[in-house]
Amino acid sequence: MTTTPSARPRQFWVWAPRAQQSVSLVLDGRRHPMRRDTHGYWRATAEAAPGARYAYAVDGADPVPDPRALRLPQGPHEPAALWDPDAFAWTDGDWRGVELDGSVLYELHLGTFTAAGTFDAAIERLDHLVELGVDIVELMPVASFPGVHGWGYDGVGLYAVHEPYGGPEGMQRFVDACHARGLAVCLDVVYNHLGPDGNYLAVFGPYFTTDHVTPWGSALNLDGPHSDPVRAYVIDNAACWLRDFHVDALRLDAVHELHDERALTVLEELAARVDELAEDLGRRLLLIAESDRNDPRTVTARRAGGLGLDGQWADDVHHGLHVALTGESHGYYGDFVGASVLPALLTTPFLHAGTYSTFRARTHGRPVDPRQVSGASFVVSLQTHDQVGNRCAGDRISDALSVRRLSCGVAVLLTGPYTPMLFMGEEWAASTPWQYFTDHRDADLAEAVRQGRRAEFAAHGWERDSVPDPQDPATVRACTLDWCERTTGEHERVLEWYRALLALRRARPDLRDPDLRTVRVHRGTVDGAFCVERGRHRVAVNLAPVSVRIDLQAHDVVILLSLDPTVAVRDGAVELAPDSVVLAGPAAIE
Repeated sequence: MTTTPSARPRQFWVWAPRAQQSVSLVLDGRRHPMRRDTHGYWRATAEAAPGARYAYAVDGADPVPDPRALRLPQGPHEPAALWDPDAFAWTDGDWRGVELDGSVLYELHLGTFTAAGTFDAAIERLDHLVELGVDIVELMPVASFPGVHGWGYDGVGLYAVHEPYGGPEGMQRFVDACHARGLAVCLDVVYNHLGPDGNYLAVFGPYFTTDHVTPWGSALNLDGPHSDPVRAYVIDNAACWLRDFHVDALRLDAVHELHDERALTVLEELAARVDELAEDLGRRLLLIAESDRNDPRTVTARRAGGLGLDGQWADDVHHGLHVALTGESHGYYGDFVGASVLPALLTTPFLHAGTYSTFRARTHGRPVDPRQVSGASFVVSLQTHDQVGNRCAGDRISDALSVRRLSCGVAVLLTGPYTPMLFMGEEWAASTPWQYFTDHRDADLAEAVRQGRRAEFAAHGWERDSVPDPQDPATVRACTLDWCERTTGEHERVLEWYRALLALRRARPDLRDPDLRTVRVHRGTVDGAFCVERGRHRVAVNLAPVSVRIDLQAHDVVILLSLDPTVAVRDGAVELAPDSVVLAGPAAIE
């Protein structure tokens, strides 16, 4: 026999300084007047049971959901449901988190990682990630948004987990299952804007500002009048994910669009709050920024004048790898053309470091001081949701490369001094694309997105009709991983290569050493050939169209991993065919 939890008195509150006359709590259809408190807050006490539906009505208008709702069972247009995050029976009491240093991230989108598109279905694939050798599962945004399918960057219910994925209990089960397997969880969160559909924050107060704009709409009010509660909204949300869902890390989307002119920025305030929370919880917590600034101060300690975040994405390394492997040179890739670019990016993460950026038409970035900042603070990749999804057809780099050439790029990525991140499916060269898809229920918004996408790519020479329709259900279906192909043909071959590299990286500390001062790159006799010194280990690469003899700058090494089983070290050098890579090092580690 099951019992239904009984109702009890509960405290309800909402920040609604825009209310002129009244705010009502609408609880299971009944209205309860709220009392005005100081600084724009309104409060009420009412009997309610878990699962009770509630919303707020400002000045007699239609009720809208709580901005801090923990559950939106029917989406962000409908009332919230009371939900207790402490009711879950966690089994990860001994979990202490992970360090970014030495870790490998794996970015995935819940809705297309499996055919079911749920947390529970994703749990069934976690053993694959363990066998692969990754350490941190990075979830693309899961905050509530209208519809079923979407990338998640137009979330509007920032405290609520998207119900089609399995809701908040589904996420708690997922995190607990990850921890049981030794996997940490990083969650992508978006604080620079909210989506346009289902966004009711402006009903309550000045959450947004006209003083700043972002490419996606109004910016959050982080520095204007009445911005203290808005900053608390952001920082409390971060704490909620880390505390109530046991998430280990947050990836902060596009922090360069967090417009904040205060002396103490919201990023620095957030970092300090997370450090305090980590001490209270007794486990490591991480903050990783996506930043376009190329500014090492993002990951410089606060005591040294930085923001004190743990990591930041370094897209320059992606661009350097992409251009070296594919030869593409359009758009921002134009700045990364040249045989010296990739070798340089293996020793410092920013090509633009106080230097001129052609596609920005200005000087950009700041140099990294390797005495102050570890290479592990920079997250680098060969594929990401952005770099694949923002291509017209969402084609992966593996579509354009031979398995041999792709394998060269993977070896460079996974043996460098940075923190590598994989994008779901890349480990078997998935044939599925990653295209932009939406499920907007507002017809005008859906059409605007569809036409905007077509116009954007038409301006770069693509046929308008060749651009996938974001609203077509076939688009999201095409992006859903096909797990059967990973054990077939070249897909299996690529997967074995990823596993071998990750195992070697784990076994050989030199190959994950984050000290940028120790990395040496020796260019070969032809463009595209080089050798990377990683302590007593060497990574020799030939991306040239001809065979090349590469000096390993070492005589006491043996071949540890190679695309060609016949390659051998002779007189401290290797002869590499086109599109070849060799990892060499001591026969054994003392």
